[in-house]
Parts: sequence; structure tokens; C-alpha cells
Amino acid sequence: MYELTITSCFSSAHNLRGYQGACENLHGHNWKIEVEISAEALDKVGMALDFKSLREKARAVIDRLDHKYLNEVPPFDVENATAENIARHIYGELKKTVNDGNIRVSRVRVWESENAAAAYYE
Repeated sequence: MYELTITSCFSSAHNLRGYQGACENLHGHNWKIEVEISAEALDKVGMALDFKSLREKARAVIDRLDHKYLNEVPPFDVENATAENIARHIYGELKKTVNDGNIRVSRVRVWESENAAAAYYE
């Protein structure tokens, strides 16, 4: 089994509805995203997936969140834009374009600060 990891980032604002504390107020983060994929086999070039291709697929999802007020962007117009929910959302969107029988998204980790991260995997 092979594993690949790429990182990306985006900036956005949000507030946590129903939270008792400072994060209920409008605030922003510079989110760091880690996307991990796994593959059982390599292609004829010796790659599981070209890093460039994986970055492009991740960027297509992340660009929909970048420099936005997340509380207005589906699905976060209904659910809180927590690191956990953002990780699940990115994972779900990526698996639509990455998973192909050999390659699958194995984990998405979202860092909301340099000291705090949440991950989602199935």
C-alpha cells in the first residue's frame, strides 16, 4: 500500500452558532489542510497519483471556501464550520474526484491553528 500527502491552505471567517464563548463571535482562521490518499498499485511511471493532480483536485474544493464567510457557504449555512465538519466536507468532496478503485482518499486533517487540528476518515 502506498500513501501520499499534500498540504494546502485557505483563509476564511466564521462564527460557531450555539457555542458559549469567544468563538461564537465572528473570527477568522488561516486553515492548513492535509490530504492523504492511499493506493494499492503504481502506474507505469511509478506513481500512485501525480502530486500536481492531487493538488489541483484539492484546490478545486478548497477554493470554494477560501476568503469566504463560511456560515454562508453550504453545508456550513446549516452546520457549524468546525475543523471537524470542514475535514469531513473536504473529504467527501475529494472522494468524488479522487477515488477510482485503486486510489482513495484516506484522511483529511484540518488545522485551525498551529496547535489544534481535527481529522476525518472512513
